[in-house]
Amino acid sequence: MTDTTGLVVGADGRARCFWGGSTPDYLPYHDSEWGQVVHGDDALFERMCLEAFQSGLSWITILRKRPAFRAAFAGFSIEKVAAFSESDAARLMADTGIVRNRMKIDAALANARVAADLPDGLDALLWSYAPAPRPPRPATRADVPAITPESQAMAKDLKKRGFRFVGPTTAYALMQATGMVDDHLAGCWVPLVGARPAP
Repeated sequence: MTDTTGLVVGADGRARCFWGGSTPDYLPYHDSEWGQVVHGDDALFERMCLEAFQSGLSWITILRKRPAFRAAFAGFSIEKVAAFSESDAARLMADTGIVRNRMKIDAALANARVAADLPDGLDALLWSYAPAPRPPRPATRADVPAITPESQAMAKDLKKRGFRFVGPTTAYALMQATGMVDDHLAGCWVPLVGARPAP
């Protein structure tokens, strides 16, 4: 049952963000991954790629295909994906386990090449746009933004550097997924997440 704030109370009695209790597939992702602080170039590259592939689709589609994405994209190793060839792109287009969109596949390969050449790494670049201090959790579903000044600035910088398929909305979804912001609703049971230092 969803209340007016956008929370839904599950069979376990816990209040979750409206989307987290909408299907059993979302529960572990919502409860233990989304909004948790993520560091590491390859880990952030994976989230960037998956958010780009999600564009125009439902997130549950991407979540269900994530194991296949990881297999197809060499565990999202920036170094390995940056070395993918045209034959790899063709292999990916033939892989029914992933989203077979040539523009998004080409963007993932191009983004790996750009990320591989960043002097300070992808982690440092993306986290430089995390708002400090982190804003408080939104009170209601209506208070969750789609874009922010930080996501607009991130998207602009990424585009300038040659990254593709990371506009302001995708950039903000990336910020939400990796704990740069904490958009669990105020009444959600998931504990507040504190930023951890990069490894």
